[in-house]
Amino acid sequence: MYRTNTCGELRLADAGKKVTLAGWVQRVRKMGGMTFVDVRDRYGITQVVFNNDTDASLCEAANHLGREYVVQITGTVAERSSKNPNIPTGDIEIIAENLNILNKSEVPPFTIEDDTDGGDDLRMKFRYLDLRRNCVRKNLELRHKMTMEVRRYLDGKGFLEIETPMLVGSTPEGARDFVVPSRMNQGQFYALPQSPQTLKQLLMVSGMDRYFQIVKCFRDEDLRADRQPEFTQIDCEMSYVEQDDIINLFEGMAKHLFKELRGVELTEPFPRMPWADAMKYYGSDKPDTRFGMKFVELMDIMKGHGFGVFDNAEYIGGICAEGAAHYTRKQLDQLTEYVKRPQIGAKGMVYARVEADGNVKSSVDKFYSQEVLQQMKAAFNAKPGDLILILSGDDAMKTRKQLSELRLEMGRQLGLRDKNKFSCLWVVDFPMFEWSDEEQRLMAMHHPFTHPKDEDIPLLDTDPAAVRADAYDMVINGVEVGGGSIRIHDSQLQAKMFEILGFTPERAQEQFGFLMNAFKYGAPPHGGLAYGLDRWVSLFAGLDSIRDCIAFPKNNSGRDVMLDAPAPLDQKQLDELALSIDIPEKN
Repeated sequence: MYRTNTCGELRLADAGKKVTLAGWVQRVRKMGGMTFVDVRDRYGITQVVFNNDTDASLCEAANHLGREYVVQITGTVAERSSKNPNIPTGDIEIIAENLNILNKSEVPPFTIEDDTDGGDDLRMKFRYLDLRRNCVRKNLELRHKMTMEVRRYLDGKGFLEIETPMLVGSTPEGARDFVVPSRMNQGQFYALPQSPQTLKQLLMVSGMDRYFQIVKCFRDEDLRADRQPEFTQIDCEMSYVEQDDIINLFEGMAKHLFKELRGVELTEPFPRMPWADAMKYYGSDKPDTRFGMKFVELMDIMKGHGFGVFDNAEYIGGICAEGAAHYTRKQLDQLTEYVKRPQIGAKGMVYARVEADGNVKSSVDKFYSQEVLQQMKAAFNAKPGDLILILSGDDAMKTRKQLSELRLEMGRQLGLRDKNKFSCLWVVDFPMFEWSDEEQRLMAMHHPFTHPKDEDIPLLDTDPAAVRADAYDMVINGVEVGGGSIRIHDSQLQAKMFEILGFTPERAQEQFGFLMNAFKYGAPPHGGLAYGLDRWVSLFAGLDSIRDCIAFPKNNSGRDVMLDAPAPLDQKQLDELALSIDIPEKN
């Protein structure tokens, strides 16, 4: 056999045992007549000792080992004289008796260590080497444990794991589809699923009652740190349920994952925050509630005093950063530049310090009396030493989103966004529709199969923009980790929804006739939820990007730089698919 033990399992109790290890050479150190080789595999690192006095030829061979050589070593376990408390195998070492080089290695393009010298692009190009690093491998181990716990929990709740197809029809709503041309049906295309939404609803019509799937989904949209063109969902659906049933069950799953994987016991029910409050007080439908700094609206106080920026604004709002009055003018100017960046788009920022004597000193003092500034201070319940930051604009929603970015930045600067602190909540009562300037029509905020709140159904005929949805998102530390809704199970209500979204009856039948027809055969009330597995793992691992918890991720341009994909097709393949494309020459 290649090995009797892994490089992470031997302990002092194994002293005197003859063993064989196999793995990669982490490093080689020569000290006098001895050579020390650290051998690494997935399970850990073990130190191996080669003694020149005992076997000069063996020691000479060890001296010529390079980093990442694949080796097989046989020897005897001994107590280590200079112990290493930083690794589990630090009490022992292997006194080498035989060395077999299984494979040599070129010098790797970056060091295979936690604190590597490789940049993101280089590590993505050689991802198979990056995955050898302990910190990256641990993320994949955490991902594995999470999927196992998810399956264990849902199986205990009566769910069936059922696979749905990867090749489906294209849907007109939501993000852009990735499309797949059909060779056997030329001129026609499959789409890769953005989610198994309609299929899991059909499973409810089929009587499966409780379904789940850990499934790949695909969306052709612009990327960022928490978004990839392909991602993994924990996709779930249940029959004969209301919103509370789903929230309670999946809140239970979240608590189970926290306990089993992070050792965190969450006993209190997660707060539920209406979408309207989330936008009013945090400017975001995924508020980070690890810290305060709720928005305070100031139109009644700050308008009408001759400061044109505020007098002409539709919205004036601010945040109070406790104890931040020490910020220098340079720091405040940097904050101003931060909110003026194109990604945020504010035109400027007003600040005010509450001084030790309780007076307020602001950047717009010449427009406001101390009496008005004291009213502003009282609105924030600000104390001496606090810093007030204010934004305004002619679009209330847009300005709140800008203020949200400022709030998050202040939370970061003041150390309030601790990755080891978890604040969980549900955002509920989302709007059913949102206006699209691009489409010049109402669009479904979630998807067209979301059920409106029963009390708002009459508004579908009179004021559809005011209709709220039976939809809910779970938010942890400002990250939407999952969301779902109660679904429409009545074909007439579903037809009404398509009408509001601008579908003709013919187009609705063409796109979704299979679902509407299925509803005619006794669809049960049903609803569900999908968790983002990548986001859950990155949250538990304390990562800033989901890339490091995915084995082979894409970069921010949607490219796999390791496989050099996407890439042009050969003309022969294009001809088989009846596609005519001008292929640009590869640089």
